[in-house]
Amino acid sequence: MMMLRFSVLGTAVFSASLIQAQNATELTPELTPVVVTAPQTEQVLTVTTDPKAPRQPIPAHDGADLLKNIPGFSVIRKGGTDGDPVFRGMAASRLGILLDGDQVLGGCGMRMDPPTAYVYPETYDEVVVLKGPQSVQHAGAGSAGTVLFKRERPEFHQPDTRGYASLLLGNADRNDQVGSIISGNQSGYLRLNGSRSDANNYRDGNGDEVHSAYNRWNVDATLGWTPTMDTDLELSTSRSDGEARYGDRGMDGVKFEREQHSLNYRVRDISSLVSEIEARVYQGYVDHVMDNFSLRPNNGMKMLNNPDREVTGAKLQSTLTPTADIELNIGADWQSDEHSIRRGVDYKNQPRNKDLSARNYGLYAEWHQKFEQDAFHAGLRMNKDQAKDERAGRTTSGDTEYNTLTNAFVRYEQAINNNPNTNHRWYIGVGHAERAPDYWERMKNPAATSMMMRGSDSTFDIKPERTTQLDVGSIYQSEHIQASVSAFYAQHDDYILIETLNRFASNARNIQATTWGTEADLSYSFLQNWSSNTTLAWVHGENDSDKQALGQMPPLEGRLGLTYEGSHWSTGGILRLVQDQNRVAPGQGNIVGQDLGKTPGFAVFSVNAAYQPWPDLTLSSGIDNLFDRTYAEHISRNGANISGYETTTRINEPGRTFWLKAQWRFN
Repeated sequence: MMMLRFSVLGTAVFSASLIQAQNATELTPELTPVVVTAPQTEQVLTVTTDPKAPRQPIPAHDGADLLKNIPGFSVIRKGGTDGDPVFRGMAASRLGILLDGDQVLGGCGMRMDPPTAYVYPETYDEVVVLKGPQSVQHAGAGSAGTVLFKRERPEFHQPDTRGYASLLLGNADRNDQVGSIISGNQSGYLRLNGSRSDANNYRDGNGDEVHSAYNRWNVDATLGWTPTMDTDLELSTSRSDGEARYGDRGMDGVKFEREQHSLNYRVRDISSLVSEIEARVYQGYVDHVMDNFSLRPNNGMKMLNNPDREVTGAKLQSTLTPTADIELNIGADWQSDEHSIRRGVDYKNQPRNKDLSARNYGLYAEWHQKFEQDAFHAGLRMNKDQAKDERAGRTTSGDTEYNTLTNAFVRYEQAINNNPNTNHRWYIGVGHAERAPDYWERMKNPAATSMMMRGSDSTFDIKPERTTQLDVGSIYQSEHIQASVSAFYAQHDDYILIETLNRFASNARNIQATTWGTEADLSYSFLQNWSSNTTLAWVHGENDSDKQALGQMPPLEGRLGLTYEGSHWSTGGILRLVQDQNRVAPGQGNIVGQDLGKTPGFAVFSVNAAYQPWPDLTLSSGIDNLFDRTYAEHISRNGANISGYETTTRINEPGRTFWLKAQWRFN
């Protein structure tokens, strides 16, 4: 703990000395690390990162692991893949996940398949993190933030074909392949993406094997028609599947089949007032199977669950530009959500039983105005949400809940340009988000006495959650210094708290809660080829109703990185420092996990290197957890009793991990 506090203090002193010494130091070109260890914040309340860039520690080929090296993010580990992302201590529906504008929802009642389980990051061009309730354009946006996985629409002025391929090898027989090709001309294009990822059980720092093997694959295709330079029509389809072993529970995922289809129409530069109109419809279907016998030893009773989920939605948005300095986004969206489940080894012969159906209708508007040194942003969204309990034998069976929800924000930004060679901005914003209970919060069984005896009590009619949040921060950029700091304070009314009552029963109830925290990053290039990178993330949560800590709050975390980059190669190292967490609420948390108790701090050091023999080819490698430390994250899930494996309080992180990655871009 003391080591981390001294490191944070040293970082602050170091940052101040760098800014004071900047004008006295000969300017050198800014260096961009080849291996990403912590993406920098370059825009207000926004972090943008390239999902194709090699990263350290090497992530699983899913969306959650990609996010974990962004300051403020954590991942709740369950096995080798499909962890749940957490931002500022908030998880699940408090963090919106959108894939090319489409909302994806998992089907598993125990969160084997969070939305990020269906994300194959390297097949996307850009990942954008929007912090806090500071946008109303996106259906499914979370009160803590929103993550957008985006693909760029290609432009062709003449016939051309370009593509991307990568191969990754690592410990535990890790083997990933990714391929993408785009071919088109002025009239249209065809994009094909595919990926496959496979890994066996990894070992922790003690050398103990963790039940964590997985394999995943996906293919998707997009056909685009561009009759003019300002008009495009896209038809997209994708399919994916896989299987995964979990070290935190009595079942594994043997099927994660997903199909997604969408149609998008966009026209730009319609008039001096109407800048753009975009319309989108989409349909997604998830078919998930979990059992306790296919991927693990089992001499007892065989169990199998087969939930599925279908989400259909549409969105229409218009962008207006009344003046050169004003942009107005006006839109409407709609979503239908149907969830059902069937059980038993002979599940294919069983009928599906619907347990929840939901509808959501939304209207929104955002105003963006720029002044000479300032900017003003505001937005308002109204949602009409309804959900029906389709189960039998519950106190709320057949009930329909109706909620009118309001989301709004206002933000002021100001540029401070005392030096023409710097870009310095500060901002302050207030946002309000209202969120209806999600599937998992409505489906708790507070009276359950066994896996089969679930009782009649229900949490279906729990109140919506309301969050009001203040965001403040600053961004500073110069020729060889880049720094940012963001802080927030949030009041949560009717916060939905999940409590473990016994081995089989859990409850959801509304409480009053407060959270606050900060993220900071500093990058400094010096001595021609050297650069340093420092990040800090901290969050504090209070359960005001129970007068105790709010569960599932990650501890204070800092990272110190150093990189040397030559003309064709780079090498670097990163030290991750995590403080102990003594503020806990055992048995309380969110739909993903509950606090297990206090955790000690830890430090992990990793190294990497990269080489570019040609501009289109990059070779990178690394050793994660160089000193083979044995440790577990505070918000990890608990270890299950699985025959042949060591039972641990939490799922231990991987030990020393070697990896090698090759990337090729062709044109």
